[in-house]
Amino acid sequence: MPNRDLIYMILGMVFVLAIPIVLNLFIFDANSGQSNNPPTEEDKRSDSNQNNQEKDKQYWGVDSASQTDEDLYQCVKDNYDKPQIWGRYLGDKEGVSNGLDDDEVSYLHDKNVKILVIYNHFTDATGYEHGVKEAERAIEYAKELGIPDGVALFGDIEPNFPVNSAFIDGWYDTLADSAYKPAIYGVFDEGSALVEAYNAANQETKENTIVWTAFPQGEITTKENAPEYNPQGPKGSMLYGWQYALEAEKCTIDTNLFEEEMLKFLW
Repeated sequence: MPNRDLIYMILGMVFVLAIPIVLNLFIFDANSGQSNNPPTEEDKRSDSNQNNQEKDKQYWGVDSASQTDEDLYQCVKDNYDKPQIWGRYLGDKEGVSNGLDDDEVSYLHDKNVKILVIYNHFTDATGYEHGVKEAERAIEYAKELGIPDGVALFGDIEPNFPVNSAFIDGWYDTLADSAYKPAIYGVFDEGSALVEAYNAANQETKENTIVWTAFPQGEITTKENAPEYNPQGPKGSMLYGWQYALEAEKCTIDTNLFEEEMLKFLW
């Protein structure tokens, strides 16, 4: 009997010691805690979807000076992919841009495309009162079109425009007191007059103006081949948009990337 007890005890010890060895060999890798089994096709698809979701946190879109009709939309979709955001202008500016109208708004919204609203009816961005006046005109256009509260209105300050901080403060103060959000588009390259003017603006203006920059410039791409979001603009600003390439050969559009925060300020 003592010999039998000793045998049972030894077998029990062997069984206990064997459990972690079996688990280590056939279930988990001791160092990584992951399965030793090779990844399945489902695992690979899951990893790929996760990578796509990471890139989807940046939103791809276009802007155009012409109205969006079926031909232009299909051209963009066929050649570059379906845009998530489309930048369009308030009111007609002869020889420059056609303004949004109700039909275009309905068309884009039916396609589940959000609209980024641009105001470009000035060529001089200097003077506080001038900034106030242009902001008031932008607000009038927005109300006439029925743009809802909370949408950002982007003042378009082109590289050849004279610009100073007073205009930017006037634009900001007027829009900040309205139903809409103050925003600026421009080429915010380091050392430019626009960057200097922006940096000289009031602190509240700099902290609360939404910025859409056109710098640096790269190549037109499809949505899939778009670069990682890496714009240049004022430090500490609400830099949520990047027009990374201009004038596509196919379709009359520019290509853009936006951070998720921008979605709050679109129509």
